[in-house]
Amino acid sequence: MTEEQAIQKLAALCSQAEHCTYEMKEKMTRWDIDDDAQQRVIDYLVNNRYVDDRRFARSFVNDKLKYNKWGRRKIEQALWMKHIDDAIAQEALDDIDEGDYLSILRPLLQSKRKSTKADSDYEMNMKLMRYAMGRGFSYEEIRQCIGDVDSET
Repeated sequence: MTEEQAIQKLAALCSQAEHCTYEMKEKMTRWDIDDDAQQRVIDYLVNNRYVDDRRFARSFVNDKLKYNKWGRRKIEQALWMKHIDDAIAQEALDDIDEGDYLSILRPLLQSKRKSTKADSDYEMNMKLMRYAMGRGFSYEEIRQCIGDVDSET
């Protein structure tokens, strides 16, 4: 594949959805495009605003929080796997509204509580904790929401 064909394909791909520079480099590596050409293609995509890691990170955080119901830790790990700069990732994570964040965790725990069997409150809370930690929420946030869920039931 030529450099021009790669630019056209990647520009079309980026105009349909948000992508990061790492994903673009990965694709070009699979297409056997040499490193110099890859850098020129990336520069073109960034300069013409097809690819913007900051915009990608904000969109990624929003989508994973809203649709996948992931916590900060899991989102942070996913951004790290996409080779997003730590400063950019932290900026996107800092944009999360605390009220919205906890309003996602509470119904998640309520729903899980209904479908989980346990012999005691302690066992139930430990199962809910493990579940929420697997989703990327912190211990303090989970304790706060488990307390809220316990008082409602």
